[in-house]
Amino acid sequence: MKWDDKPYYSLSTYYKELFNEKVYKISLDGSFTCPNRDGTLDNRGCIFCSKGGSGEFTPSTLLSITKQIEEGKALLSKKNTGHKYVAYFQAFTNTYGPLEKLRSIYYEAIMHPDIVGISIATRPDCLNEDILNLLSELNQIKKVWIELGLQTTNEQTAQWIRRGYTLNCFDNAVHQLNTRGIPIVVHLILGLPYEDTNDFFRSIEHISHLPISGVKLQLLHILEHTDLAKLYLDDHIKVLSQEAYIDLVIDCIERLPQNIVIHRITGDGPKDILIAPKWSGYKRNVLNNMMKRFKERNAFQGRLV
Repeated sequence: MKWDDKPYYSLSTYYKELFNEKVYKISLDGSFTCPNRDGTLDNRGCIFCSKGGSGEFTPSTLLSITKQIEEGKALLSKKNTGHKYVAYFQAFTNTYGPLEKLRSIYYEAIMHPDIVGISIATRPDCLNEDILNLLSELNQIKKVWIELGLQTTNEQTAQWIRRGYTLNCFDNAVHQLNTRGIPIVVHLILGLPYEDTNDFFRSIEHISHLPISGVKLQLLHILEHTDLAKLYLDDHIKVLSQEAYIDLVIDCIERLPQNIVIHRITGDGPKDILIAPKWSGYKRNVLNNMMKRFKERNAFQGRLV
């Protein structure tokens, strides 16, 4: 197999191809909010989104970007076998702010000598012309990735989870970024309530025909203090078993072209706020079982393309 003996094109393989060594991501918090939280679109956030806006693993927002990077490096030092890092702006919507603030924090990150690139998680409706031009400017200095939360192509589900933008908006953002040579990583959630396997496969098929660089396949987590948690605790929705999730991920990966990098195949929600599924808190066990299942099925990325 051409991907370091893995049955799919992993992020670690991709980084080694780009930078010739192991590269780690350092999660950063730029003190952003989101149009789904500040009243522009809503004030409740997406139905699954925690109070930390997916930034529970980031350092304190009281620290500067440079100090957050140094803290992240220190945390990684025990397992670090390389000296290169990608700065990952993770919490909330990281292009949702004044242009000068964006310019300041992005440049602080990208000019750090140990940072080889920056990855910015955002929404497709928060990428105006000025921001796109800034991203293009940064991409001339070091590698820039934009991570866009799509979650699903089902418009009914999108409304139910309060995503706040249409599929056309997402597609337009992808094309705008692609024309500027900026690689795009798409986030999809597997296990959204009221969706079935055909919904998941339609989402995979849709992104497969877009000019994207990578994808994150994320298990739906039920986290404390979310509207989704209320529905789950009232027994209105169910979560996937580990076995069902593993088979679904493999089904999706077999339908993805081999040039698309798989940035994530599971997720480990913060254990202190994770309600369900509890099995997802044991990431190493999930990954081991998934590799075993790949072998049992003789499956690999792109097999069904």
